[in-house]
Amino acid sequence: MTSEAGEQPVAWVTGAGGGMGRASAVRLATSGHVVALSGRRSDALAETGELVEAAGGEAMLVPLDVSDVDAVEAAASRIEQELGAITAVVASAGLNTPQRYWRDQEVAQFSAIVTTNLIGAAATAGAVLPGMRAAGGGSVVFISSYSGWRFSPDAGVAYSASKTALSSLAESLNAQENQFGIRATNLCPGDVDSDFLRLRPSVPDEAARSSMLSPDDVAAAVQFIIDSPAHVCVNELVISPVKKGVPR
Repeated sequence: MTSEAGEQPVAWVTGAGGGMGRASAVRLATSGHVVALSGRRSDALAETGELVEAAGGEAMLVPLDVSDVDAVEAAASRIEQELGAITAVVASAGLNTPQRYWRDQEVAQFSAIVTTNLIGAAATAGAVLPGMRAAGGGSVVFISSYSGWRFSPDAGVAYSASKTALSSLAESLNAQENQFGIRATNLCPGDVDSDFLRLRPSVPDEAARSSMLSPDDVAAAVQFIIDSPAHVCVNELVISPVKKGVPR
């Protein structure tokens, strides 16, 4: 679906086919944004689009693999042409593998993870900056990880390295682009009960999942960041589940 440029703010969510990306897209759509949905799986994007519309929002489907930087540029141009200036970006596309240790990782897989998690995020942010500057501002939210904020030995060599680097992306954007009203956030959630858990070497059971954050918890943090007053920059935000019953 499309809307006339300028009627509603435009948000672009990558990794919108499930989990935190899907939840963020639905929440932003129901709080007044027209949402462009990107992800690799067209069927999953269609499901997110249906959820957005069922909640009374508007969605535009833009299938995309963020590891293809030329496709990222083309996607941003298409969204801007059809919806107007993109003033909010949620870079949620992510990749990991069960082979997480030096003893079993392959360089090709390492490269694929870093390309998606880091280069894809940088390409997404870079593609929208000219439009945000022209619009007088905007928000870029990088969905990182608790393991990108504090070292987690089992998160994976490539995953930890790529997610840790998102902090530098956010810091450099704020240092260079705040003058144009653009603000970036490195959002680092702890364990989240989502389909991404299937990529762990040992998939958590229902009991373990019950104590995790939900995708909507992360989406609420995304909305808080984007809805903050224009003069407020949330440089970094770390959220984690409460550890009930854990002695101090």
